[in-house]
Amino acid sequence: MLDGLSFFKLASQRLSWLSARQKVVSENIANADTPAYKARDVTPFDAMVKGTRTGLATTASGHIGGGAMGGTLSVRPDETGWETSLDGNTVVLEQQTVKASEISEQYKLATQLYRKGHELLALSATGLR
Repeated sequence: MLDGLSFFKLASQRLSWLSARQKVVSENIANADTPAYKARDVTPFDAMVKGTRTGLATTASGHIGGGAMGGTLSVRPDETGWETSLDGNTVVLEQQTVKASEISEQYKLATQLYRKGHELLALSATGLR
């Protein structure tokens, strides 16, 4: 019911995007010692919201499977890598930890905004606090 309102739809899309991004960061961390592994990330949230395709674009069977999210969300090589190791691996654990922390904070903010929006909607409908 609340998904029909644009605020709640956007908040829901943001939470889905953050979840997908956290999964990719976790996979990067899991492959930190894999020779020639290239760190990955998902497309930016604004590109997903502005996109016209529905669902997740995957390039291999092991990538994120998808439900409809309203735009294009794809896993791509992370171009912001800090360094490449001698074996060709581009995962830097410190960088991935920073990303995981950012994702966690963004997730908390998005859930708080969703909750506040629900509280405002309930207040406007009932007049009760």
